[in-house]
Amino acid sequence: MAASDNNNDVVTDFFPYYRLYKDGRVERFYELAGIHEVPPSLEDPATGVSSKDVSISSHVSARLYLPKNTAPNQKLSVLVYYHGGGLVLGSAFFKTEHCYLNYLVSESNCIAISVNYRLAPEHDIPTIYQDCWDALQWVASHSVSDTIIKDPWIENHGDFNRVFVGGDSAGGNIVYNMVMRAGREKLIGDVKLLGAILAFPYLMIPSIENFDKGLSYKLWNIICPLSERGNDSPMVNPVSKKCPSLSTLGCSRLFVCTGEKDELVPGEVATKFAEAVKKSGWKGEIESILFEGEGHCFQCENPQAEKSKDLIKRMASFIQRK
Repeated sequence: MAASDNNNDVVTDFFPYYRLYKDGRVERFYELAGIHEVPPSLEDPATGVSSKDVSISSHVSARLYLPKNTAPNQKLSVLVYYHGGGLVLGSAFFKTEHCYLNYLVSESNCIAISVNYRLAPEHDIPTIYQDCWDALQWVASHSVSDTIIKDPWIENHGDFNRVFVGGDSAGGNIVYNMVMRAGREKLIGDVKLLGAILAFPYLMIPSIENFDKGLSYKLWNIICPLSERGNDSPMVNPVSKKCPSLSTLGCSRLFVCTGEKDELVPGEVATKFAEAVKKSGWKGEIESILFEGEGHCFQCENPQAEKSKDLIKRMASFIQRK
């Protein structure tokens, strides 16, 4: 058999999400699902929000969003957002993410930085987390005078006393890990995270029935480091005995939401996580919501549906609250 034929051997087949080949190639099936990237816009027709793309490092980029009618030097809350996709799929530039962020930014009247991080299985989970931490540090660096290259939107409009992190699904997992890290490491300029939004977070809590029989559990055990397999990794299990105390969460407020009919993240995750946070002695405020009759990340798929509007308004209220 020719070497080229060997390279086409499949190492991992996780169709319809991705397929990993022996030569390291990863095939993702975006076209089959009708998923595609869209460019930023000077003014979104539906919301008036402006967007543009920036490079943060050689590996990390982002799409920035600015609300309509932002006055010169007007200060706005800052939202660093991480997209979903099971840590193996997704992009900050996909149409679904772009449309959703336009509505969220418009409703919240905040400046948002939607991070485009590297993905598994080409890259390991710690690398993904580091990409996302580097993006957060890049945003925080705009708060100090000696940063060499600053983005004018963030520099002119970012209120660094009101910095939030947020994400859906795998993005919610990233948010959890970023907030835990912010509890033990300083951000540039000693910026503090005011709040965190964990929407349908990719977390696994063993006390939830059948948690180890779902797609999320199977995927985690394929893409995670060997030492983190099973149900006890602090990367994905916030109640693991290996996990630092949740009392060290590095923010002042938490917003957690799940869907009753979510097949990827059980609805009980929000409740169980909130209970564990409160039990830890964390001193902040936590808001936990279960949306009846709704599935995974429903507000991203159709931001204009009534329940989507309700959730986006709740998130916006969380961001805007003084």
